Amino acid sequence: MMKRHLIGIGGVGMSALATALVRLGDEVTGADRTLGTPNISFLESIGVKCFPDDGSGVDETTGEVIVSTAIEEDNPGLKKARELGIPVTHRAKALSRTLSPYKLVAVVGTCGKSTVTAMLGHILAECGLDPMCVNGANVPGWEGAVRFGRGEYAVAEVDESDKSLVAFKPYAAVVTNASADHYSKEEMDEVFDAFVAGMPGPLVEGRGVYGEADVSVPGRHNRNNAFLALEMAKALGCDEAAARAALLKFGGVERRLQKVGEGVYDDYAHNPEKIKAMWTTLAETHPEGICVVWRPHGYAPLRKMLDGLAEMFNETVRSCDKLLLLPVYDAGGTADRSINSDELLKRIDSEKAVSVKDLDEAYAWISANRAKFAAFATCGARDPGLPILAKRVAAVR
Repeated sequence: MMKRHLIGIGGVGMSALATALVRLGDEVTGADRTLGTPNISFLESIGVKCFPDDGSGVDETTGEVIVSTAIEEDNPGLKKARELGIPVTHRAKALSRTLSPYKLVAVVGTCGKSTVTAMLGHILAECGLDPMCVNGANVPGWEGAVRFGRGEYAVAEVDESDKSLVAFKPYAAVVTNASADHYSKEEMDEVFDAFVAGMPGPLVEGRGVYGEADVSVPGRHNRNNAFLALEMAKALGCDEAAARAALLKFGGVERRLQKVGEGVYDDYAHNPEKIKAMWTTLAETHPEGICVVWRPHGYAPLRKMLDGLAEMFNETVRSCDKLLLLPVYDAGGTADRSINSDELLKRIDSEKAVSVKDLDEAYAWISANRAKFAAFATCGARDPGLPILAKRVAAVR
């Protein structure tokens, strides 16, 4: 049994891989800049020893170090691994290897991957196929983002943000959509086309044309997601009536328009399409007005999406709504910080948005203006404080 060490293990993608590795029999350790988070606590509960991100978790007994693209070259654990001659593997390659005993059904796309992965895994489980599932978001009833199964299929969210999806050779795939996010739409289409070329199993695509299927969670985007999951489930042999019934029992995904209290929601939305889908869904059920706290998840993504975000907020935020804009989530490193939240705020109608310097100031603003809004939401990727803020708001609703 090899001891594998994951750097950045607290992130949902890495923690999911760690969980899968443990359930398949490996010894796993990890390191993260932030310990004590829910993901870290769960990993420790299943036997994963977690260290500070200072290189102390890597030693001569470590057989492999696993990293994501986000880990910089001067990371202490990565440097120590190289000094000791320990093999270093990218997360995508490690996940592909881990799921190689299964027929992999890959879920790719710019938006909706986590939800479609969870829906499809739920349907296959309800239909008796007992899939192995590795998601990019935690799912109620699963072990974090993982459902351990012994059937022939594995369902996995495959990330396109660094084009590492080329590490996978799927049996079948769902392509939810392709839009500008980490790359241009044209680049994304090319990447997804190459990914599914020569694939032996079924392909279900949402690019261009969307159907809808009834599902337990709100929003047209979720009915679109449910349709894609349903079509793949049928293609894999599930009875349609049973699959549709399963969708009506779907329990949702954490941080995907997750209701954390009466009139309080938390969402992972971080690009224009996802934020608009979240905002319009809440607006339909709360016509009196909503207040949304959003934090850009990185300087490079904000720079790339600046015009699209400004246009979306100006079109989507109603006169009865308010956007509370936080500073960019800063994970350290060598990022170019010249474009920040202040630049975005300049491009948004001043009546629609207000700047808040941190989560405490956002909470204070909400407390002072609570009566003006029917619902509140936090949204954004990476910042672990956002769902905590949602719970604080919900506690006094």
